[in-house]
Amino acid sequence: EVRLVESGGGLVQPGGSRTLSCAASGFTFSTVTMTWVRQAPGKGLEWISTINAGGGTTTYADSVKGRFTIFRDNAKSALYLQMNRLDPDDTAVYYCTILSLGEWGQGTQLTVSS
Repeated sequence: EVRLVESGGGLVQPGGSRTLSCAASGFTFSTVTMTWVRQAPGKGLEWISTINAGGGTTTYADSVKGRFTIFRDNAKSALYLQMNRLDPDDTAVYYCTILSLGEWGQGTQLTVSS
């Protein structure tokens, strides 16, 4: 059974930083492309970033490019999202996903507010 468990959300002040984590299990993590998706209050789903299986190729939405960094540790079956210069518009539930398999974690809430 595929399991994706996000952690690291919480309350952060504007301009601050936070790293989200996703612990993966139930599949061969090192062979799968992983994606972060978020949903802000009252809005639809927004693709944030994707990393290929080996970790050498990453892509970002324009809204986070230059501020967020996606990376992974295949030895630990873990996915991360380093977020810098956070803005209130980054407030959302962040999901770790395997889009090709339709697998999603339960999400972690990040709130950016003073």
